[in-house]
Amino acid sequence: MRQLRVILSKSRQSWLCACVVALGVGIVANPRAQTTPQQRPPGDDNAANQSATFRVGVTLVRTDVIVRDENGMFVPDLTPDDFRIEEDGVPQEIASLVLVHGGRVFTQLTPPAPVQEGIVLPTRRVENDTAGRIIIFFIDALHLQPEITPKVRHFIKKVADVLVHEGDLVGLISNGTSSNAVDFTYDRAALYSAVDHIIGSGFTPRDLITAMQEGPNGPAELRWRAHRAFWTVNLLIENLESIVDRRKVLIYISTGYDLNPFALQRLNRDNAPSRDLRDRPIDLADGAGFDPEVNDVFGKVERQGAVFADGELIAELTELTQAANRANTTFYTMDPRGLISSPDLDYDVPFEAWREYMSTTRSSLRSLAELTGGISIVNTNNLNALLRKIDAETSDYYVVGFYTNNPDPTHRTRQLAVSVNRDAVTVQSRTSYTFSRTAVQTP
Repeated sequence: MRQLRVILSKSRQSWLCACVVALGVGIVANPRAQTTPQQRPPGDDNAANQSATFRVGVTLVRTDVIVRDENGMFVPDLTPDDFRIEEDGVPQEIASLVLVHGGRVFTQLTPPAPVQEGIVLPTRRVENDTAGRIIIFFIDALHLQPEITPKVRHFIKKVADVLVHEGDLVGLISNGTSSNAVDFTYDRAALYSAVDHIIGSGFTPRDLITAMQEGPNGPAELRWRAHRAFWTVNLLIENLESIVDRRKVLIYISTGYDLNPFALQRLNRDNAPSRDLRDRPIDLADGAGFDPEVNDVFGKVERQGAVFADGELIAELTELTQAANRANTTFYTMDPRGLISSPDLDYDVPFEAWREYMSTTRSSLRSLAELTGGISIVNTNNLNALLRKIDAETSDYYVVGFYTNNPDPTHRTRQLAVSVNRDAVTVQSRTSYTFSRTAVQTP
């Protein structure tokens, strides 16, 4: 098995690109991407050039839809006429519909082929009843502490035992010092073998306080690690766009992200050798003993870059989830540590600071899942029930496609509303999508 090291070296970045591309080899059911431009019918180019209307390539937008009855059972007998999709409140015409039931794919409506000049050939017959589940494990070892490595390995295998079934295509990519990759395979043994080589290389709370080199916006190493994790996942998503009409699931295993944790504790660490004001009395009446560099909480946090760190983290998470929605890929984020109510005894960390750190990291994982229509498994030991729910969501669903009729290239983010004309049913689908900047073209 080839080893994958996600570092700044250009040669190894190229190797990662090759690995990710290899994950999609042989499983692309349709050569068109999730956002595939449709060719414009031949016409008068001069008249088109004279038009002042901005134009954007007509794009087939796909979204996964789960429909359940009042008893929570999946409804498998819907037709294109049963669905209604609105984009920004405007009804759209259903162009494609694929049913995936029990992990098997049944095409009910295929989108029209792009208009082409020359000889018109008959449409290729659609292959039905094919394997439809595509599952990728991303192991963010850069944010998994070394001491929990055995627990992480056991956790991943347990998740695979529940979610991966016969006929499912599964792949794996991990980062960190023991990074590796498994191309898409039907062989679960290859997945388990790769899991046995995973080693966590994340920081402990003590490392975050005592071993971090400060920059103007907090620890630069944490930003680099988070960025490398997001960069790897984004590269995966870009290559998954070419796989259509399939449920694309990314199992995202990490302990989450905080770009500037324990800022006050690091500040106190830096000030401790020269002066220790923790026992110095503070007279609130006349301000005696008040030092703005140590006692002004807002000033400390701003100087340590916490405000900017939160903004940067939100921005990166937003870009990543938008890319996932364009590729119709769902994130299921999981923290392998399970339920944690207090720090370990050997962590010399104030409880409030530790609780804030845990809240931020967990929130980042929840955001990745919720914004892509997935489920997060964090701070819980109820693993089996949540895994069964994920298994049901990824086994029974519809993939509904439409060509957007809004040509405005500046309106990148669109709101979606999906409904069906059945009584007493619940509909689960994503509520928005965002076009990529590169996909928007103007004359």
